[in-house]
Amino acid sequence: MRAIGIVLAGGNSKRMRELSNKRAISAMPVAGSYRGIDFVLSSMSNSHIQNVAVFTQYNSRSLNEHLSSSKWWDFGRKQGGLFVFTPTITAENSDWYRGTADALYQNLTFLKNSHEPYVVIASGDGVYKLDYNKVLEYHIEKKADITVVCKDMGEDEDVTRFGLLKLNDDGRIVEFEEKPMEATSHTVSCGIYVIRRRQLIELIERCAAEDRVDFVRDILVRYKNLKRIYGYKMDTYWSNIASVESYYKTNMDFLKPDVRNYFFRQYPDVYSKVDDLPPAKYNPGAAVKNSLISSGSIINGTVENSILFKKAYVGNNCVIKNSIILNDVYIGDNTVIENCIVESRDTIRANTTYIGTPDDVKIVVEKNERYTL
Repeated sequence: MRAIGIVLAGGNSKRMRELSNKRAISAMPVAGSYRGIDFVLSSMSNSHIQNVAVFTQYNSRSLNEHLSSSKWWDFGRKQGGLFVFTPTITAENSDWYRGTADALYQNLTFLKNSHEPYVVIASGDGVYKLDYNKVLEYHIEKKADITVVCKDMGEDEDVTRFGLLKLNDDGRIVEFEEKPMEATSHTVSCGIYVIRRRQLIELIERCAAEDRVDFVRDILVRYKNLKRIYGYKMDTYWSNIASVESYYKTNMDFLKPDVRNYFFRQYPDVYSKVDDLPPAKYNPGAAVKNSLISSGSIINGTVENSILFKKAYVGNNCVIKNSIILNDVYIGDNTVIENCIVESRDTIRANTTYIGTPDDVKIVVEKNERYTL
């Protein structure tokens, strides 16, 4: 493909509450075996983008660990590959990334040294499959300066945490509001953009000269009447995991057969770093209904409508319903967990009860006795 890829994976979200205390949103576990960033990297690999840069910043240890080998997404190659850029101290600059445009400016040499004519910019917290070649074809056909991938959301969904668009009959964006107080449209920006490389360099340098730091507010919103900015509508599954509610809902969507079939059985595949763990083990007394149980887990109790990530241990007579249990959690005997997200590496003591509601999911973070010195 005639494009390089840039994944913006450095952000933090207060909407994730305790879940983002020790990892970036892009490193959040999804659907049993994946992490948020796997979906964008797989889409780029499947679209034959050979040069991909990931910008990391906030709490990036587990994300960097996940990206330590590029072979899982087929980026282990002689030409191009996967590059991870963190904020760098130079003679001219010692800032963190102050925003998405500033992150691009601090890594402008990567853009200038590339040869491909186009750039695909995507956030690392979306769960979807997309052929970027189709977006690029649309971009060229419309003679657009920038193309924004967007999706029509349901009337009942809270869309005020996204950028909201209005398109004319030709597909050109006529209105763009970033995280408005009140929703005036239900077409949201998916955080995926296609732009010519030379034009991106020019716009980013202009932003830096004016001390502007945000790609959406300072480029898309400011230039919407001056540049030809078009919307490309997605009609397949897309979800963003940057809040506790949407993270919980996205994982629960994977318990629906059609969503599982779309991501796990249909071409192209979604790739992730592979851990060599034994298959899940179900001991006598285990009862599992409509759940995803990952490798390395041992089940002794009852699990319903839940997702258990790798190396989870469920003790005797436990009842787990409508919950997400992250990696490496030990749950003691006779424990009841409903409508909860249990943080990774937790030890849940025996005979305890945690019950949230579907509208207010409880996050369980236990003091961890197994890992204390």
